[in-house]
Amino acid sequence: MEAVPARARVYVAGVALGALSCLEPLSTGRAPWWAIALLAVLHACGERITGRGSPGTCHPVLLAGAFLLSPPAAALVAVPGALLSRVEQRPVLLRRVWRAAELVLAVWAAARVFRALGGPDAVGAADFPYALLPAAAAVPVFCAVLALLDGSVLVLAEHVPPRRAWRGLFARSLAPLAVHGLAGLMMAVLWRSPYGPAAALLVLLPMCVAWWAFAQYHREQAAHQATIRALVQAVDIKDGYTRGHGERVGQASMMIARELGMDDERVEVLRFAGILHDVGKLGVPTRLLRKDGPLTPEERRIIELHPEYGHEMVRGISFLGEARAAVLHHHERMDGSGYPYGLVGSQIPESARVVAVADAFDAMTSTRSYRRARPVPAALAELERCAGSQFDPRMVKALVQALGKYGWHPAVTADEVPAPRPPAASLPGRQRAHR
Repeated sequence: MEAVPARARVYVAGVALGALSCLEPLSTGRAPWWAIALLAVLHACGERITGRGSPGTCHPVLLAGAFLLSPPAAALVAVPGALLSRVEQRPVLLRRVWRAAELVLAVWAAARVFRALGGPDAVGAADFPYALLPAAAAVPVFCAVLALLDGSVLVLAEHVPPRRAWRGLFARSLAPLAVHGLAGLMMAVLWRSPYGPAAALLVLLPMCVAWWAFAQYHREQAAHQATIRALVQAVDIKDGYTRGHGERVGQASMMIARELGMDDERVEVLRFAGILHDVGKLGVPTRLLRKDGPLTPEERRIIELHPEYGHEMVRGISFLGEARAAVLHHHERMDGSGYPYGLVGSQIPESARVVAVADAFDAMTSTRSYRRARPVPAALAELERCAGSQFDPRMVKALVQALGKYGWHPAVTADEVPAPRPPAASLPGRQRAHR
């Protein structure tokens, strides 16, 4: 989103204007400024404590505001924390404005629903379980507004297909937000009790511990991503002809995994597998990777060592899980004629069978030094022709179905290369080593 399209900027501006209209009544009416300020400080401090990469962990404070204050006042609570949040990707200001605007709209909508269902009276009287009903309606509204806005900006700013942009956004966030809503309701009830705001703050103590732990998890995830980026950049620098290949294979592997119905955690591992499948090329002489002419048998044997080199490099990285097996076995073939161990059929790890199809697909649809890129339909036809002998038919079918639904929009494109040679007669690796 560094180079944000004009239509996305217009959309963000429109959402920001909508957020300002929600706040406008505060300029003419009386507001409990001390309560707004206290909740805003709590939210802003919580966002800073959790650190980058983990937005949304302070939603209990925002929802408590929605249960305690008028819609405009509750919406204002979100603004300071969003505008002061840590942002690494550019444009920083635009991202902060977007975050503030979407939170304002979500909190405002939740507060309106809560008030319409008589929530403030139930909270003031500590009337349980009736107080749960307005909160149970407000939280899904809060979640739905965020999901709608987040999906829209993915479509406009990052060109994600609409069906994929909104898929799972609401469902994934509803359960955590339900817990946050319950914590926010507890804060609101204690706030209105004879013990006052000080008692409400006690609810935040265990939440702060949870926020801190969540932040540590996200920092660990960021470290994982940095490790992978460093390895991929090293491969790209060494083998300039296939720059971006790993990321595209990761994208195709992820599409296959999702089509097979794998859970999100496993999908992410297979994305790592695709990205890192060729990391062993760091152990192959550069002159062989960049050679334009035919490889000698000895040179081919050296290049065919790269899966084993790669496995040695990543075997100690525990978070990669089954991705390590994919790095080692992604050149095995279903008929047993692959390398490095000549595994047959189901002996080949499932992750490796996924990456093998994704790898071959991107190799065929990318321009290389020795041939031009093939059209996507031609590449899929070749994969289907080789299903059963070279590739797992189930993985090929999954890729065909995924591309039929979403198309192929690789996030990274290879650099321009010298004038290509005539295309090879079959899949890369059958006439020459796959590089």
